[in-house]
Amino acid sequence: MSTLLVWREKLQRLYASYSVYILKGIQFLLGLLLFGLINYNIGFMKMASSVFCTVGLSVICTFLPMIIMVMAATVLILVHFYALSLPIALVSAVIFLLMYIFYFRFTPKKAWLVLIAALAFGLKIPFVIPVAFGLMGTPVWIVPAACGVISYYMVDFVKGSAAALKSADADGIAASLTGFTKQVLGNKEMWLMIMAVVIGILVVNVVRSRAVSNAWKIASASGSVVCLVVAAAGNVVLEGHISYVSIAASAVLGIILGLVLEFLFFSVDYSRTENIQFEDDEYYYYVKAIPKVGVSAPEKQVKHITEDTGSSNRNTEDILLTRSLSKELGIDKEKTE
Repeated sequence: MSTLLVWREKLQRLYASYSVYILKGIQFLLGLLLFGLINYNIGFMKMASSVFCTVGLSVICTFLPMIIMVMAATVLILVHFYALSLPIALVSAVIFLLMYIFYFRFTPKKAWLVLIAALAFGLKIPFVIPVAFGLMGTPVWIVPAACGVISYYMVDFVKGSAAALKSADADGIAASLTGFTKQVLGNKEMWLMIMAVVIGILVVNVVRSRAVSNAWKIASASGSVVCLVVAAAGNVVLEGHISYVSIAASAVLGIILGLVLEFLFFSVDYSRTENIQFEDDEYYYYVKAIPKVGVSAPEKQVKHITEDTGSSNRNTEDILLTRSLSKELGIDKEKTE
């Protein structure tokens, strides 16, 4: 355990020294993953789905605020939808606009949350979102989480129905608009997963903020279990097609992620908990103090040993001078002894 704590301290020092470069590197990798998944799943426009477009967008968005990456991802999705069907692109643009209205109203500076939520569903690990958002954020984070889930399911529906949507002719534009809107907004699985994520975030956040021992561990486990139960029960009631193995594995990954986040950001020693009581003229105060666990990273000290040639030469000269004086004065060292 102490070794892990030492490594944590080293990582914190490394991040403090090179935070700018580390954040930009993460932003670049996030862009590669995001644009790569979009082009891989709905690459209807060949020019926009090229590797050069993916890398170029990632590089550009690396040096801009995260909201620009969200906008770029939205435009890229709409471009692919336009290449497939104009009505689909129009309806999708309206849905994105409505989501952005809610997004900018509640969490204007948390653009990366929308991307993380959509990527988690794209990677089939949806229940890491309630644990991560509940531990590290506030209940308001349910807004970008819901936006990310809606974006994923809209893209997933278009991907699965591309052939049918493309075959709609010009006379069926109105029918295509109505049908696509009903299919997206009436997706029972999407609303079920939104409900599971929202409930999970609220449960994790409430339990995490309680003054109980191992609150973060309990919050991670309870949030993952609640999400799993809600998704499984809803799947049975709605007769959906959610994979139980996938959501179970996602819940386990959520618990593991919670343990990692606790170690990195909330590592405390509950065995040394202290309860303090004091008062003033108006109130009595009962304080529970839990010390943090911290180990200073050992610093290597290199000792340089250099030979003092000047001092050595002086010592040699003193010895020779003493011997010469002894001979001149006729001092016999052996007799003296």
